Amino acid sequence: MSRIVHLALKVDDLEKTTEFYQQVFGFWEAETRKTRDHLSRHLTDGTLDFTLIKYDEGTQSAESRASGEGPCIHHFAIEVDDVAKYTEEIRGHGCEIISDPGVIPIKFRAPGGITAEIVPVGRYKKSAPPQGK
Repeated sequence: MSRIVHLALKVDDLEKTTEFYQQVFGFWEAETRKTRDHLSRHLTDGTLDFTLIKYDEGTQSAESRASGEGPCIHHFAIEVDDVAKYTEEIRGHGCEIISDPGVIPIKFRAPGGITAEIVPVGRYKKSAPPQGK
């Protein structure tokens, strides 16, 4: 069965936002990495990958504009067992593929206008909190 495994927020201030979710809700950092035109800080509660995205100044990529200007919920991810099969299902329902060809995960505009993505099983790992948490 497919399941939601990831939620991403587009933010203006990565450090202040990270500090807030760590101090108030107890999320911990799993990874921070630079991907194409943005920095992604992956936080977690041990089950859900909760990512804060800060795009590079002046970027104009389709993904950076997919959910609108300014801070917002950027997208959520659904884990699937066959990315190619689900990509065709998505296209068959008339959804626009936003990701560049060959890029995984596959971002798309779902009915109703929301940006979502599909990811292969295991892309987001569950993790235990750091010692002392």
